[in-house]
Amino acid sequence: MTEKFYYDNKIVRNFAVATIIWGIIGMTVGLLIAMQLFKPALNMGSQYTTFGRIRPLHTNAVIFAFVGNAIFMGVYYSLQRLLKARMFSDVLSKIHFWGWQLIIISAVITLPLGFSSSHEYAELEWPIDIAITLIWVVFGVNMFGTIIKRREKHMYVAIWFYIATFVTVAVLHIVNSFQLPISAFKSYYLYAGVQDALVQWWYGHNAVAFFLTTPYLGMMYYFLPKMANRPVYSYKLSILHFWSLIFIYIWAGPHHLLYTSLPSWAQSLGVAFSIMLIAPSWGGMINGLLTLRGAWDKVREDSRLKFMVVGITAYGMATFEGPMLALKQINAIAHYTDWIVAHVHVGALGWNGFLTFGILYWLIPRIYRTELYSKKLVSFHFWIGTLGIIFYAVPLYFAGFTQGLMWKEFTEDGMLRYPNFLETVIQILPMYVLRAIGGALYLIGVIVMTYNLIRTVRLGKLLADEPAEAMPLPADYVPQGSEKKFHRVLERKPMVFMVLSLIVILIGGMIEMMPTFTIKSNIPTIASVHPYSPLELQGRDLYIREGCVSCHSQMIRPFRSETERYGEYSKAGEFVYDHPHLWGSKRTGPDLQREGGKYGNAWHYNHMLDPQTMSPGSIMPPYEWLITQKLDTSTTISKINAMRTLGVPYEEGYEHKANRDLDKQAKAIAADLRQNNIKVKDDKEIIALIAYLQRLGVDIKAQ
Repeated sequence: MTEKFYYDNKIVRNFAVATIIWGIIGMTVGLLIAMQLFKPALNMGSQYTTFGRIRPLHTNAVIFAFVGNAIFMGVYYSLQRLLKARMFSDVLSKIHFWGWQLIIISAVITLPLGFSSSHEYAELEWPIDIAITLIWVVFGVNMFGTIIKRREKHMYVAIWFYIATFVTVAVLHIVNSFQLPISAFKSYYLYAGVQDALVQWWYGHNAVAFFLTTPYLGMMYYFLPKMANRPVYSYKLSILHFWSLIFIYIWAGPHHLLYTSLPSWAQSLGVAFSIMLIAPSWGGMINGLLTLRGAWDKVREDSRLKFMVVGITAYGMATFEGPMLALKQINAIAHYTDWIVAHVHVGALGWNGFLTFGILYWLIPRIYRTELYSKKLVSFHFWIGTLGIIFYAVPLYFAGFTQGLMWKEFTEDGMLRYPNFLETVIQILPMYVLRAIGGALYLIGVIVMTYNLIRTVRLGKLLADEPAEAMPLPADYVPQGSEKKFHRVLERKPMVFMVLSLIVILIGGMIEMMPTFTIKSNIPTIASVHPYSPLELQGRDLYIREGCVSCHSQMIRPFRSETERYGEYSKAGEFVYDHPHLWGSKRTGPDLQREGGKYGNAWHYNHMLDPQTMSPGSIMPPYEWLITQKLDTSTTISKINAMRTLGVPYEEGYEHKANRDLDKQAKAIAADLRQNNIKVKDDKEIIALIAYLQRLGVDIKAQ
């Protein structure tokens, strides 16, 4: 006898609304920072709106607010229908929704204030990390509770990807968030230097894999067949696709650290598994596109399917390009350039954005029991969005090629043809303008979609509790015949499935990280490298606060072009006291690893006050507040104690002497500035930042 129950559409509606709102906000901030790169005045002279501070706001808003809410929208809608069950708990659904929005709001507040851990895609400080963990557990309990009370025998392929997403994101987030708090919004990572870089890019790469990819593959497997009214092309291919993808992806993180101080064996593992990643990634793309066999006439007529097709194609392009960028010969040119930014946005704008739009256009009319307000506006959105992606990506590909080649070009006399880094920046400014135009076109499409969906909603009424009925799952069900196949049996055992997924994703990370953490020869120490002085430590934290790592790397690769431009290449032992590492992933400005002693204190002061006077044509904003704001030395004791706890060899009791040494060094810098007719008090933040910049690389120079 069938059981009657109700699907919860209200929670789906809530996540859909949040997706749209945060999408517009995140993309607007993205457009602002894109324009700041060719018009520095748009930094608006405020410390809270500089590129360095709001760039992580853009990435967090787009990844965790826009895409995150879209994931939960798709999961909550599809999970109920695939399992023939209402969500396990309406209360947990509400806690999940409002908790996630509060986390996003906390990011909107703290990131512009400069509270940042500096780890890319994980900049939020430790209290927010704890909140994320708790809300993720709420989501997991709600999801697995629903799976356990299901009325369907087998878990459909989409649910496999949802389970892998939950498990892996939990592991990634926890391991990458091992921090030692020193105040309410300041902490230091337990890892240092090379180990910290490995953990961060193990997290960073797999955040792309298991937050931006696997849940969207799950949604593709559910929504695309529904839209096309066709079954998934191949069940066997979906099994191969799933297990090979989650096993291989987790190994590929080191390809973000090629030619760095990471041990070469770890780099080679990253390259090898990145190349292998093409197969499962394209297996998913092929399975998606071939699902449309016999339905391409619908694609011509239905712009929602056009969004899905272009989105899946963008996924295929990005997952081919990623392994290609992991080849050392290509990476040597592409890394630190705008080529990487273009690559990332083909995936983000095409795969994540277009799939989200297609799903929204399909889902909203259904839960409101009406038709779309305007199919013509959907078509307009598709074409202007596609044009926006082209205008965004193509100029940045040209910019990346230009940067990579200009940085490496020598004259016939064996000298760098472009020794001044700024020459390479000025050359690509027109590309930045075109990129901003592309972003604006894409944002216009999202605004048009919002208008279209608002009008659609007004035409109907939300069916908050959608009636459904299904046969209950027999308690004594035993698989028969072909169902005895291993994977069919596994699909009936969600907890076993979860544990197997966990084991599969742990293998790669453990093999890469454990030797790096336990075998000292992977990170040989250098006797001349000493801990930072208290003033330099405070200056380093200001450097992190201002987001300088967004534009400047601190990692000189062993290429002649880089050693000629910057100095001796970077060694693993240089970073043993760096909590966190600051190697960077993009050079909008020059590398700073050998900055110490290169210029006088007065140069750094004037450069921070007005970059254009020292470097005509610079796109760096001024940092006047550093000159007027007083350095907070009340945190020195806790910072020294924390560093000692993490293994930095400050002597016992030094924390009580630290501020005296800080004052002494600050007075010396202020006195030197006075010699150059610059009057600034020795207790200002600018003094600490100068101290840190002047320290960079001097330990190696002293050898």
